Amino acid sequence: MEIPLAIDTFFTRLLAVKGQPLLIAGPCSAETEEQLLATAAGVKALGKIDLFRAGIWKPRTRPGSFEGVGAVGLKWLQRVRTEVGLPVAVEVATPRHVEEALAHGVDVLWIGARTTVNPFAVQDLADALAGTGVPVMVKNPVNPDVALWAGALERMERAGIHDLAAIHRGFSTFAPSRYRNAPTWQLAIELKTRFPHIPLICDPSHIGGRRDLLLPIAQKALDLDYDGLMIETHPDPDHALSDAEQQVTPPRLGEILSELKYRRRSSDDADYLNKAEELRQKMDVADREILEALARRMALVEELAGYKKANDVKILQLDRWNEIFASRQQWAGQLRVNEKFVAELYKLIHLESIRKQTEIMQRPA
Repeated sequence: MEIPLAIDTFFTRLLAVKGQPLLIAGPCSAETEEQLLATAAGVKALGKIDLFRAGIWKPRTRPGSFEGVGAVGLKWLQRVRTEVGLPVAVEVATPRHVEEALAHGVDVLWIGARTTVNPFAVQDLADALAGTGVPVMVKNPVNPDVALWAGALERMERAGIHDLAAIHRGFSTFAPSRYRNAPTWQLAIELKTRFPHIPLICDPSHIGGRRDLLLPIAQKALDLDYDGLMIETHPDPDHALSDAEQQVTPPRLGEILSELKYRRRSSDDADYLNKAEELRQKMDVADREILEALARRMALVEELAGYKKANDVKILQLDRWNEIFASRQQWAGQLRVNEKFVAELYKLIHLESIRKQTEIMQRPA
């Protein structure tokens, strides 16, 4: 698998040497020294893991649940580095965490989703990290706001921290979902377009929240050209003190990794290149036709708005909208186009139609 080389960082050096996506594994929480060393030895034996992760300060949603072992876990991570031979990563949420982690030789720090959502906390961490040169991974905020995620990365860069990676761990949602945190892939892709030089790592564990979802989520991330995966691993997941449902044993992690397909970004095969170019040209023509059809529709919307204004008729006609919303999905099904996609598309078209009609209604007579 080809890996894009950007500025020289801990992450891009690993990518260049390995030639495949980065793999990060370890328990959600460090619980005991024995558990941590057993997990590290198990993932080390797979021969594929680049970085060992463990949480020691756990910012739980509500008090009373397991909130981590605290700084004592840093001594356990030191043993993982020296005895198992894996670089280690830990989550930090305060400047004190940064100071203690660096004092114990932690290789990589990450900023969690509950911290990324708070620019004040992120800035405090950026100030504490300035001049350290330590690699930092930034998880997306809990809520689906790409600006907050981008802002956290920008605060790090402005503090002189350029050894960065972004972690996509999914977003909270009120809508029913099979996922613990909805992936909302388009937000991660948007972040990647803004920061193409920063590796993007997927966290299937927090997106899925269930072991059976790890493989399909990880495969989709690789197919979307992510630069790495972070998968939570525990020697006895059913009895883990946090996030038991989403962790897997080291042997199961090995099975998941062996089942993944590492596809190429492109191909030098002449037949492939010719066919791909032919199909892309046809898609360009189709896109132009779609936009021309949208332009025609919006012209009709403007004409209708003029009639409504002349006759003092309200913009929103709910019965008509319900009819459109139902019929377009039905047409989509007949044409074998994804009905949910068409529903979302027509919501956007309807919003633009309302905007145009409002603009015309508000024009002076």
